[in-house]
Amino acid sequence: MLHRTLALALLGLASACAPSSPGGGDGVAALGSGPDQIAARRGDISEAVDGLVVGHRLMAAGEFELALRAYYRASAERGVTVDILSAIGSANLRLGRVQQAEQVLRRALEQDETFVPAHNNLGVALAEQGKWGEAGLHFRNAFAFDSGRSSEIRENLRLAIEKTKETGYLEGEAHQLSLVRRGQGRFLLLETPL
Repeated sequence: MLHRTLALALLGLASACAPSSPGGGDGVAALGSGPDQIAARRGDISEAVDGLVVGHRLMAAGEFELALRAYYRASAERGVTVDILSAIGSANLRLGRVQQAEQVLRRALEQDETFVPAHNNLGVALAEQGKWGEAGLHFRNAFAFDSGRSSEIRENLRLAIEKTKETGYLEGEAHQLSLVRRGQGRFLLLETPL
């Protein structure tokens, strides 16, 4: 259930990021049967078609490996942009390559720390690894930068908060903190597992 919920939120954001074009009611053009789309599905991506657009269409069609190739092609043509890094991370995430997705999405956020899809999808990658505390931080950032408009991000944030509350701690083991006096006026904060 958790994986399905996060996957739906990821898919929702992937479609929200795709440029709008004719034929798609939600901002993503449907993958039709024209020559460009057929070539894209086979992997013979025409030079006349933008790799990022083709990749978004392939993601919408569930062709994640082909989408990843299209995104790499787009990076070779355009350079490595935040849009392309985020798209590559999303494709890796959908392919189950969670750690690769995490690395690429972190690189995307180094380029633009306000990029909503990268924050959300990094949160998904971290949640998949059980790192709910850090995932929650990225969902909060995505929610804030999106001004709370996306119901998918709101649901991801709610789930992360719920999971964090279940453990009672952001990450790891429970610790008891105590102050120990060291010399005159110096204190040391010690941390010991409970």
